[in-house]
Amino acid sequence: MDRKGIITMKGNPLTLSGNPVKAGDKAPDFVVLDKDLKAKSLRDYAGKVKLISVTPSLDTPVCDIQIHAFEKEAAGLSDDVAILNISVDLPFAIKRFCSASGIERVEALSDHRDLSFGNAYGELIKELRLLARSVFVIDKNDAVRYVEQLSEVTDEPDYDAALNALKSAL
Repeated sequence: MDRKGIITMKGNPLTLSGNPVKAGDKAPDFVVLDKDLKAKSLRDYAGKVKLISVTPSLDTPVCDIQIHAFEKEAAGLSDDVAILNISVDLPFAIKRFCSASGIERVEALSDHRDLSFGNAYGELIKELRLLARSVFVIDKNDAVRYVEQLSEVTDEPDYDAALNALKSAL
């Protein structure tokens, strides 16, 4: 399913592909790769509240800010919470970025291989083969509790709203 005009990059309209997810939906499963090429799915985080930070590429300034903002907050959260960052960066680039940037608590994952997450959540930017900037909070029962889809890809998400949704899902 293609949706035009939902998002822009520097004012230029883009097309989102995949099935959009909204608050109240059951979270669709997906398969992504971790930095060591191990497959990870939503099931790997069963019983946890999940915050999924979605970024186009970690090697860009806003994506760097976004993952660091959630990394800073992650330090004070319990083990009942999983904070994931999903992009289409290659697992090798993710490993290098996290090591160089001190990202330890946020689990950075790659959707590069199959675009499984991008298609399942409606976050695939068709023209660029990147993911749109967004944030999802999924409760312990895999119900979507919060969705923020940034209309401009270069804008930062509302960190406070996402973290409030995360805390209310605990």
